[in-house]
Amino acid sequence: MTSAGPTLAAARQDGRAALVGYLPAGFPTVDGSIALMRALVDGGVDVVEVGLPYSDPVMDGPTIQAAAETALAAGSRTADVFRVVQATAAFVPTLVMTYWNPVERYGVERFAADMSAVGGAGLITPDLVPDEADEWIEAADRHDLDKVFLVAPSSGPHRLRLATAHCRGFVYATAVMGVTGARDQTSSAAPELVRRTREVTDLPIGVGLGVSSGAQAAEVASYADAVIVGSALVRAVLDAADLAAAVEQVTVLTKELARGVRGELREPEQS
Repeated sequence: MTSAGPTLAAARQDGRAALVGYLPAGFPTVDGSIALMRALVDGGVDVVEVGLPYSDPVMDGPTIQAAAETALAAGSRTADVFRVVQATAAFVPTLVMTYWNPVERYGVERFAADMSAVGGAGLITPDLVPDEADEWIEAADRHDLDKVFLVAPSSGPHRLRLATAHCRGFVYATAVMGVTGARDQTSSAAPELVRRTREVTDLPIGVGLGVSSGAQAAEVASYADAVIVGSALVRAVLDAADLAAAVEQVTVLTKELARGVRGELREPEQS
């Protein structure tokens, strides 16, 4: 299996941020989600986040909630998530983003072992804090998996040190407080959060929540090691007429985002 850390570090060595793209497994179907993950790869993502659909996604905004509902209604289960991970991990490091309850129900050791078996990089656990994560930390370490915990603008020095000390792969910095969703403007709190986080860790820092365009991706890439995009990609699928159109729209948006993180977007001409 491949940790996301070296990929993010290599992007930083190249003088750019990495692009991390999120889509839920099983959305709109399992096979459809595999096709969409391939569109992310074809569009230029460096790392893929595969969302595990959950029936009570309290931290997600309406766009990702709608995608999770579609996946669950189509019969998506945890075993399908591993199938999607396996199909994607052959191309780029692939993590699962999941609430903690499904992992506990599945069995922490079993989940870690199955992630390792399909080549997954590890987990992003938005509602699990390190001081309550002993079982996961031990299982992840046994199976050589990334452990990605979150920090937020509200995180004080102690919380920043605790979270980053237990991360492997990268640190996930949530750019805004509240639920997820694409926004017209990125958070003004994000640069300061990244600065404070850099004071306590050398790990790459990815910023998520709110990016929806190449210009925004370029803005976040100016201070973060990775730009994480989810809701905008999900919205591209929801707005598409069919799967073929969704694949095309995801590819186009991902290419724009990739150009943004690589500094390839042209500045507008002055009149």
